[in-house]
Amino acid sequence: MPRKTTKSLVRDAAPDRLYNSMAVSKLINRVMRDGKKQMAERLVYGGMEKAAKKLKVDNPLEVFEQAMKNIQPHLETRSRRVGGANYQIPFEVKSQRQQHLTTMWFVAAARDRKGMSMEDRIALELVDAYNSAGAAVKKKEDVHKMAEANRAFAHFARS
Repeated sequence: MPRKTTKSLVRDAAPDRLYNSMAVSKLINRVMRDGKKQMAERLVYGGMEKAAKKLKVDNPLEVFEQAMKNIQPHLETRSRRVGGANYQIPFEVKSQRQQHLTTMWFVAAARDRKGMSMEDRIALELVDAYNSAGAAVKKKEDVHKMAEANRAFAHFARS
C-alpha cells in the first residue's frame, strides 16, 4: 500500500492590491511588523513611488522588478560533511528560495540604514538595487564569491 502524501508546506499569499504582484505582496509581508499590514503597504508603495520619481521612471513596478532581479542570487554554498571535514559546497538556488533570499536581504539592508523613515530607506535601497549597488546587492555578490571560491568542492554535491 503506498504511503500517504503530505500537503505542500508552501502557502500562497494573495497578490497586492495596487500592482497585483506576488513579489510586492511578499515584500509587504516581510516589511510588516506586529500584523500592521496597511502600514507596511503604505511604506512599500510610498518607497516604490519615491524610487520611481528619483530614477525618472513612469512605472514603479518596473523599478521594483529590476531591483529585485539585481539582488537575486543564482548560487549559494551549503555545508556538507565529507570524511570528517566540513566543506562549503556550491549549489544552484531554486526559484522559490531565490525570491525568499531576495526579499530577506532587501528588507535587512533597508532596516540597516539609519536616520530616516522606513519609506525613505526602502526608496533608497530600491534605487541602489536598481543601479546594482547597495547592501543587498553586495550581499548577493558576497554569496556568489563564496560559491565561486568553493567551486573545487562542487563534485561532492553529486555523491
